[in-house]
Amino acid sequence: MFYPGDARALAAELDELLGGVEQAGARLAFPKALIVPHAGYIYSGSIAARAYDELAAARGIVRRVVLLGPVHRVPVRGLAIPTDEAFATPLGAVPIDRAALERVRDLPQVVPSDLAHLHEHALEVQLPFLQRQLGEFALAPFAVGTASVQEVAEVIERLWGGPETLIVISTDLSHYHAYAEACQIDRATVTRIARFATDLDHEEACGATPLNGLLAAAKQKNLGIKLLAACNSGDTAGGKGQVVGYSAFALHEPGTDVSLDEAGKTLLGIARGAIQTRLLGAAHRPDAPWLRQSGATFVTLTRDGALRGCIGSLQAARPLGDDVAENAVAAAFRDPRFPAVSAAEWPSVHVEVSLLSTPKPLRFADEADLLAQLQVGEDGIILEADGRRATFLPQVWESIPDKRQFLRELARKAGLADDVRLSRCRIWRYRVTKWTE
Repeated sequence: MFYPGDARALAAELDELLGGVEQAGARLAFPKALIVPHAGYIYSGSIAARAYDELAAARGIVRRVVLLGPVHRVPVRGLAIPTDEAFATPLGAVPIDRAALERVRDLPQVVPSDLAHLHEHALEVQLPFLQRQLGEFALAPFAVGTASVQEVAEVIERLWGGPETLIVISTDLSHYHAYAEACQIDRATVTRIARFATDLDHEEACGATPLNGLLAAAKQKNLGIKLLAACNSGDTAGGKGQVVGYSAFALHEPGTDVSLDEAGKTLLGIARGAIQTRLLGAAHRPDAPWLRQSGATFVTLTRDGALRGCIGSLQAARPLGDDVAENAVAAAFRDPRFPAVSAAEWPSVHVEVSLLSTPKPLRFADEADLLAQLQVGEDGIILEADGRRATFLPQVWESIPDKRQFLRELARKAGLADDVRLSRCRIWRYRVTKWTE
């Protein structure tokens, strides 16, 4: 009812939903907590995707998800936990984090109930998104019934953890009002959530009980909160007579954000230091929590205005600091187009670091449609066909501003024939934040 039961169809729908999130610059931090809707994907999937897109840098770091949502079918006094060892979706099994559940098992408001979880969609619909974005993780699920703000907050605070723990609250907003009335109600609710209200009721949000608990804990810990998206079923796939409201929020811990200027200075220093270590001996390597989050970067070297090396990553697969250091060394010593950088020329080499956003697939009807969608100077492009693949960073638009020529040169870089039809190529685009010495 809520998402496809076939693994391939589900994976394709997730890719479409996540790929449809509007392009933004690369993110330097992922949230500690998310607030996401739980209707069928046709209704609220695009809003949920906007939240889960924030987790691009969390893969390989988040190993535990504390997931709380309201009960819809089985009344519960307290927060119900399952006795099962795993929850299954078409994408595979998600192990239950028994150790985490044992840490709160002594609390009187935590009760075992497999029945409460058996048909509870509020938790189930979140799992495929989490599987797609995080890969392997363990789940601490709570089906929340009648409970006080303090009782919910106590559970959340016990399981707060560090960067390895993500907290997800599953809730929709108002239910079954006419479109205009629902918009008015939900605007007020969204404002109250953003102000860390802890007295939300179930007319405002069906998951008000777990939501109030999170907001209480988040306020106590001085988290920041950001509205990512909001709409209702009348905006997506339903009529406007009776609608359900949806919203997505991200909450960040203090100190996890870093300014772009500070990030640029640090990443350039890491890149230069990694090359200098190979040439001249050990150099200081900075460390910070945001550098341990996954990131995809390119390091470009120039000398006297000419390219001297460029190597990078298209997908975030290792800690950001490591990715910059490894790509810097590869650009200096392993770019097959150039000889290795020497100690004598090193002082005259300039370093540029580009931090990539998650590549998004471009869907187009034909070549004309593809060209119309390209944004000159903004889009980095990945082109793939016949098992060959290549990318141009957005910086390449400076030397090739014509869209068709840009793609033709990229196809040539991939080793494709000059007459390859662009309409049969697969295309992704991304954005970069770049820093230059």
